Amino acid sequence: MGRLADVGMALRDQASLAALTEDVVKTSEIEGEQLNVESVRSSIARRLGVEIGALAPVDRHVEGVVEMVLDATANCQAPVTRERLFGWHAALFPTGYSGLSRIRVGGWRDDASGPMQVVSGPIGRQRVHFEAPPAERLEAETSGFLDWLNGASNEPPLIKAGLGHLWFVTLHPFDDGNGRIARAIGDLLLARADGSPQRFYSLSAQIRRERKAYYDILERTQKRSMDVTEWLVWFLDTLHRAVDQAQHLLDAVLTKARFWQHWATTPLNERQVKLLNRLLDGFEGKLTSSRWAAIAKCSPDTALRDINDLLARGVLRKSAAGGRSTSYVLDDVPTGERA
Repeated sequence: MGRLADVGMALRDQASLAALTEDVVKTSEIEGEQLNVESVRSSIARRLGVEIGALAPVDRHVEGVVEMVLDATANCQAPVTRERLFGWHAALFPTGYSGLSRIRVGGWRDDASGPMQVVSGPIGRQRVHFEAPPAERLEAETSGFLDWLNGASNEPPLIKAGLGHLWFVTLHPFDDGNGRIARAIGDLLLARADGSPQRFYSLSAQIRRERKAYYDILERTQKRSMDVTEWLVWFLDTLHRAVDQAQHLLDAVLTKARFWQHWATTPLNERQVKLLNRLLDGFEGKLTSSRWAAIAKCSPDTALRDINDLLARGVLRKSAAGGRSTSYVLDDVPTGERA
């Protein structure tokens, strides 16, 4: 937050957009679900009023996850009620289905098909990692949780964030989506701890990098005496690593700002701006003229003209890496220019 103090509102918005995009994508990836990054970024940009050029098409499922994460952080001071949690859950499952299974949406689970268990492995040789409290206890258990969450408490704010995350995922009150909602509650409590609804780091992205350790520590904590010390140590260490990772995210935002400041007076067409932004946002794979044509929806000849123009101006250069087809990378912007 200190590094962002003197860079202006537009750059802070870009840094927050990058962190929130990572948060939404990675909290779904933890559950094995792949969201379209461009769609997520567009959805968040639209809600934050951040200018990113052409917006990607809206995906109803993406919109639901974005709505939940943004509501948790932007409205972090608002009380967390049953109705708010039911709204998050309904946003995650707009069709009323999780995969092929119809689930109870916007209401606590009823355990109609047996106790709520977290299992893995093939049918017949399944391993039970955790069994949640029975459904008839949920009304009382969630009331106690929400009273604690919304009330003044003696725990330091970061400890409360770790406890809130663990407590909710242990109650496991919904048929599905419990992990994503638990992480959203953790993010809400972290935003309260930071004293700012703007997010500049993503704990979910760090948990995704350490997914096996995350599930292991949850299982150990939930299966034993519920002594939460080991969980809290892991949570705080992971949070520390998430903040360290955010420095790299911020470097990328500042690099992008410096790049566009340097080339501000260079006349570029829409296709060139779009592709240069894709490179600045971390283009996956190699940028060849054929990929340029596919992404910009133009002919190969037009793509080559766009690229040759940027090569002549020194915006792009040919990649030193060999291969059957020539690829291109951004040329270095001279250092010493302030973003």
